[in-house]
Amino acid sequence: MSYLFDPSIPAVPVMHSDTLFPVHRIYCVGRNYVEHAKEMGWTGREAPFFFMKPADAILPVADGSVGEMPYPTMTSNLHHEVELVVAIGKGGSNIAVASAPEHVWGYAIGLDMTRRDLQAEAKDQGRPWCTAKGFDHSAPISPLHPIAQTQWMEQGGIRLVVNGQERQNSDINQLTWNVAEIIAFLSTLYTLQAGDLIFTGTPAGVGAVKQGDVMEASIAGLGKLTVSVI
Repeated sequence: MSYLFDPSIPAVPVMHSDTLFPVHRIYCVGRNYVEHAKEMGWTGREAPFFFMKPADAILPVADGSVGEMPYPTMTSNLHHEVELVVAIGKGGSNIAVASAPEHVWGYAIGLDMTRRDLQAEAKDQGRPWCTAKGFDHSAPISPLHPIAQTQWMEQGGIRLVVNGQERQNSDINQLTWNVAEIIAFLSTLYTLQAGDLIFTGTPAGVGAVKQGDVMEASIAGLGKLTVSVI
């Protein structure tokens, strides 16, 4: 048996290693920081909700290098959203909150790039967000750091700077639903599998970028992710 054409397997580099982490699915959590929920017009601790990006939406950026993200078509309002990314190394369903750390392989810095104008239009019409969230190169990501090195992450500064000017600054301890809770809840909806990535939500301060802008995202303990919009 043979394939009609060579299958493509999206993958994320592992920090200080020649190993690649093959990506199965990309799950994203919406409005998962209190202040970001407020700036998007929501208050209170709503139940977590999720959307997805295609696995090949990732734009892996090597440590110390500058990734290049083409400005997408069909938008005039491209927004940045810096996020802690959790890589799943052990699958399962109906995972208990207390058992969630056993399923984490590692962490990375990610950007959930968003065509905000298309998202607003989809919301107004009650339509899916796919074109707003799942376009090519919409998930820039740093190399993965194994949890064996970082240990379980419950706090740490998360920040995004555009052209030297700070846009987002918070701490991952401000997640409305923490990583263990996200994994547990998500595993009631899907059977998680090794290779899944979870973008855990973004702090307040999201905003537009244009061609020529340089975004520098950072999370304490995970280094930096630098991406230029071309």
